[in-house]
Amino acid sequence: MKELLPLFGIVTVLNTPFKDDGSIDIESLEKHVDYAIEAGVSGILYPAMDSEVNYLTEYEKIEGIKAVMATNQNKVKVIGGCYGKQRADRLKMAEKLIDLGVDGILINLPYNNMESFISELKEIDKINPSFLMVQDWDDRGYGIPLDVIENAFNEIESFRVLKIEVVGSCLKYTDVINRTKGLLNVSGGWAVMHLIEALDRGVHCFIPTALHEIYVRIYELYRTGNRESAKDLFYRLLPVINFSNQSLDISIIFFKRATNI
Repeated sequence: MKELLPLFGIVTVLNTPFKDDGSIDIESLEKHVDYAIEAGVSGILYPAMDSEVNYLTEYEKIEGIKAVMATNQNKVKVIGGCYGKQRADRLKMAEKLIDLGVDGILINLPYNNMESFISELKEIDKINPSFLMVQDWDDRGYGIPLDVIENAFNEIESFRVLKIEVVGSCLKYTDVINRTKGLLNVSGGWAVMHLIEALDRGVHCFIPTALHEIYVRIYELYRTGNRESAKDLFYRLLPVINFSNQSLDISIIFFKRATNI
């Protein structure tokens, strides 16, 4: 039987800094890695949607991951974002991420039906990633059906984390934890606006963007039994989250200005 993957705390998504000519600014990205680690995050996810991954070339994605890995020097877990329009593209990217030595892979793939979804995850599982984090993203609905999640978890050894970003995220946290007997690591991403309730429901880690010190402090307060202090700090932060989460574009622009990248 699988054991719960020990991925807890704040795993931050890094925004991608760009130079004036539109190319990736590696030096600024490295500084952001240092800043996140010093703030106390337990992991880094790169590239991802908040990294403007769709604007990065394959070369830039690889160079960005290399920079993150080299700067991190095994201080925290690094999860490589695996994105691609076609199945073959995603498999190729997964292979490259594994070669680069990432601790885990975030896989973002469209859900059409159970057979094709699980089939692709099994294909990636065969190349032996340390663990797979599946992105359950749906800004209009409930996302991947529970039966599919449960079957994939039971059948695919490396599938250890689900990143939930759906309508009704809190309900789904509980549904997934119950369906997988608490053995599938559940993380909250875009739905971090429900942070305190998510902690109450047993969510294991959170994957926001920027504001590292504040998120880390809220998490630490809660985990050390200071729920009311954690809630008070979170409520002070909530107007910022509500404003930035109006859309992905607003979120990216806002947090880049907030972190001066």
